[in-house]
Amino acid sequence: MASITEGSTSAIKRIRSLHIPTIVGPLLVLVVLVVLFTIIRPRFLSTDNIANLIRQSSILVIIAIGEAYIIIMGSIDLSIEGNMALASVFIGLLAENYFNANDFGLLAVVIGVGAGVLMGLVNGVLHTKLRIPSFMVTLGMMYVGVGLATWLSNGMNLPILDPMILSWARGNTGPIPNLAFFGLIMFLLGLFLEKYTKFGRYVFAIGGAEDRAKLAGVPIDKYKILAFTVAGFFMGVGGVLNSARIGAGAANSGLNYLFAAITAVAVGGTALTGGTGGVVQTLVGALIVTVISNGLLMVGVPSVSILAVQGVIITIAVILTLDRSKLPFVK
Repeated sequence: MASITEGSTSAIKRIRSLHIPTIVGPLLVLVVLVVLFTIIRPRFLSTDNIANLIRQSSILVIIAIGEAYIIIMGSIDLSIEGNMALASVFIGLLAENYFNANDFGLLAVVIGVGAGVLMGLVNGVLHTKLRIPSFMVTLGMMYVGVGLATWLSNGMNLPILDPMILSWARGNTGPIPNLAFFGLIMFLLGLFLEKYTKFGRYVFAIGGAEDRAKLAGVPIDKYKILAFTVAGFFMGVGGVLNSARIGAGAANSGLNYLFAAITAVAVGGTALTGGTGGVVQTLVGALIVTVISNGLLMVGVPSVSILAVQGVIITIAVILTLDRSKLPFVK
């Protein structure tokens, strides 16, 4: 028995010594899923369904990138649904709509995204200055956001009439859905922040070893607040685009995006303990989540069961990405 255990341990060490990039595993999973669903349902790779996959994944990619920064930093942001709710209701109230005479056009978009930025800023300030765990602060702010959005909208959907805003999420440029361009722009922005700015370097430093980063002179609180604010920006953009996609501002517009975003980050290979991962990994994770959801629906799995599948996926992802040898204890 001991020899089997020793053999398994040495095998794991040999695999780790190969220094295989963490992105390889998720990419292989994505390819396998696409092939599997295509075999079961050949129309999975039809032009129409590919367009659907692009629309579904673009908003999730944007939101998950914002979440990824927080998880890389070793924290968690559970305010996604509240953030998206506020952004959605503000654009529903301020863009051309059925309920009032407002028609602020692009200014409505700016205010909607600004609501997301403000919520992110509040998350960061409360977390750092009052020293409240990030999961508790953001969980509370999630309910604050949904509650305010429900109050502002009187619990009603607010149909958006502005043709420009609607075209962002519903229109195409040639055969390519417009949402793909927004997703690409936000992905490139996220990648730039990660690879070429002090912000990106410090987020990884804080997540890898906050005490060492502090000794090295990193202003921890400043960059934690900035990270939550940046995350709020990405989530606000996602909330506005999702409203354009469904054609209305609604307090429940962010429903299920919290779990999907965290699943995307974890499945892509970003460790929930912080310090590793990135925007590219998050893109792959978001594609995996979208392919699974879309594929399961196509093969006839009830939509309510897909959440259960995602729960299994995120559990497996945590098992695979968490290096327990580096944890002094588990609590």
